[in-house]
Amino acid sequence: MRMVKIIEQRMQESVDAKERFRDQVGNIQAVSDAMVSAMKSGNKVLICGNGGSASDAQHITGELVGRFQKERKGLPAIALTTDTSVMTAWCNDYDFSTIFSRQVEALAKPGDVIIGISTSGNSDNVIKAFVEGKKIGTVNISMTGRDGGRLKPMSDYNINSDSSNTARVQECHILAYHIICELVENGMTEE
Repeated sequence: MRMVKIIEQRMQESVDAKERFRDQVGNIQAVSDAMVSAMKSGNKVLICGNGGSASDAQHITGELVGRFQKERKGLPAIALTTDTSVMTAWCNDYDFSTIFSRQVEALAKPGDVIIGISTSGNSDNVIKAFVEGKKIGTVNISMTGRDGGRLKPMSDYNINSDSSNTARVQECHILAYHIICELVENGMTEE
């Protein structure tokens, strides 16, 4: 019986977090519009995060480059979490806090979009990617938790789940980026 209570409690926590997350509808729409605008102008999306957020970066990239719900042309997105040769060489010679900013320096151009995912909002390597992106002229979109941390004020757009529980934040992020992928896909296939 104890396990059933835990399951029910976690499900309710997730429902409650998503109910509060409804206040992000406008931000989700704005992010989708910004991404469509960037892609229609010939720009790309660079996505980064650590741990589960690194997996989310790859998931979003897969939905955009591959497909989400429609058969269509691939959309330009790169997960900065996947090139193990670049990551291990850079971290071996320098340090992990600059792993994303170095890739932004190498790959980004003005008008590109950076999506930085950090459940705390305080991941140094994501923050440094935003700093480098601003020098170049990128649009910086953050997906955060808690109060948004240091990343929120550095963002052109912020999608925030106010939960302090990492799992609940990630569940809200998944909902948001699935909606974003749908809206971006629709926006890029409209005639």
